[in-house]
Amino acid sequence: MTHPIIADLESRYTAKAYDATKRISAADLDVIYQAIRLSASSINSQPWKFIVIESDEAKQRLHDSFANKHQFNQPHAKAASHTILFAYNPNYTKDLYKKVVDAEVTSGHLPADMYDNMLNGAYGFAEANTDENGFNGNWTRAQTYLALGNTLHVLARLGIDSTTMEGVDPELLGELFKDELDGHVCEVALSMGYHLDGEDYNHGKPKARLPMDDILQVL
Repeated sequence: MTHPIIADLESRYTAKAYDATKRISAADLDVIYQAIRLSASSINSQPWKFIVIESDEAKQRLHDSFANKHQFNQPHAKAASHTILFAYNPNYTKDLYKKVVDAEVTSGHLPADMYDNMLNGAYGFAEANTDENGFNGNWTRAQTYLALGNTLHVLARLGIDSTTMEGVDPELLGELFKDELDGHVCEVALSMGYHLDGEDYNHGKPKARLPMDDILQVL
């Protein structure tokens, strides 16, 4: 019998057309949002923002962000039930990390007498990925992909279709969602919803993956 996790991943695919009449339920959205919040990140940094595109007004702005390029993804802006902008902080600071360490103590995860060791020791890893101008976006960007991968599996478990879109325009998104992004940068978005029968040419096709022996080595 196939394990449920493998069944989830076998069923997951990149949707190419959405049924605009179908919406993700509030209960499922709550699960998705909680799962995103619980995503892993290096030193528990959580250097991200997740902007959910739900209203018609926000969908129009997202639609407009494809004016200059990547128009092949533009239909998802309005047809998908929701789209999430996965955005990273390109200038993650020690003051921001302090909020994380505060939360770790408050939650009981970190003993109070370990506060300074955590703040100064763990943040050293962020400093190692920060240049002389305070830019550490290459490191923080990577964290958003941990959250993205987690979300993809959750959607598969819930039976919700999705489309990962690196084909977005970060500059135009930065203008159109300037207030919401608040200095964060979005280079990948995730549309979610339910595929349109007869129009989604990618639906129902078998997986095409390299053989296990080509990618996995057990020592």
